[in-house]
Amino acid sequence: MKIKQILTILEEMAPLAYAEDFDNVGLIVGNQDNEATGVLVCHDALENVIDEAIAKNCNLVVCFHPILFSGLKKITGKNYVERAVIKAIKNDIAIYAVHTALDNHKNGVNKILCDALGLNNTKVLVPKQNFIQKLITYTTPENADKVRNALFEAGAGTIGNYDNCSFNSDGFSTYQGNENSNPVIGTKGELTQTDEIKIEVTFEKHLQSKILKALFSNHVYEEVAYEIYELQNQHQNIGLGMIGSLETPMSETEFLTFVKDKMQCGSIRHSAFLNKNISKVAVLGGSGSYAIKNAIQAGADVYLTADLKYHNFYESENQILIADIGHFESERYTKNYIVDFLKEKITNFAIVLSEENTNPVKYL
Repeated sequence: MKIKQILTILEEMAPLAYAEDFDNVGLIVGNQDNEATGVLVCHDALENVIDEAIAKNCNLVVCFHPILFSGLKKITGKNYVERAVIKAIKNDIAIYAVHTALDNHKNGVNKILCDALGLNNTKVLVPKQNFIQKLITYTTPENADKVRNALFEAGAGTIGNYDNCSFNSDGFSTYQGNENSNPVIGTKGELTQTDEIKIEVTFEKHLQSKILKALFSNHVYEEVAYEIYELQNQHQNIGLGMIGSLETPMSETEFLTFVKDKMQCGSIRHSAFLNKNISKVAVLGGSGSYAIKNAIQAGADVYLTADLKYHNFYESENQILIADIGHFESERYTKNYIVDFLKEKITNFAIVLSEENTNPVKYL
């Protein structure tokens, strides 16, 4: 099996188009055309993890955090990033990162955290914006089903929990071809009026080239009329963070003790208790200070995230309990999810869960 075949499966799990603009996801080091000997899944592709990959004969390391966030001007081994990259290159090991591509997925980092805490009725906390486009096209009634079904097959027409969604309306068109035209209906040089169906579908913007290829390949006309619009709608199934409900409400102390045990936290920093039960829980794995206001607006009783600064705790405004459970801890079960996903898709192949603890934070 080629490494690129495994990368295709990883993109199915976490489409790279879902990643935030600042991020560095996908294949970071290595040649995707190499034969894969094994996959090591880790949280951070540090030098000791590369050593583990060598020892376990895995030439593809799938990590959550990218080892490279920005460009390297020199690679001399002076820091942990350069040393890991050098060792990977010397040993012909590829490194692939998923990070915010998986953060934004509806089954990704935040759903994993919600599932670990037993939350029900989950939904995205900060839906992704500027990610939906709309296609409008026109064709003959006889060609409409073929075009519509081809667009659906290419990924258009999915809205929330529904697929094959479209709006269709009847009308008529007029056109007159010049001497170089070859009209399917009518005669060049003559004004033609014919019945047409207007088809409207929405799609995720990274699918645009695939959608247009399907349109052009299945449309009957020589000159395909179509329009594409950027929509302001939020994508309710893609985004950062998640909110859900506990099956049984808990006191604040009881809940944080439960979280500390379940997520194996060394400690939990939190804002002042509000002396009320916890029922509605908002989470955002990793650094999430920017979504405190979203958690409040969503009516959460508590917001679990990481990397909070001193003044972030003031933002609770006595409306919500804010808790910093640790960056690594909030993403703890992500690598387990990746391993399970790959094992389900690839049988009889070495998919290995890293045994190295790459959490840089230690507790007394």
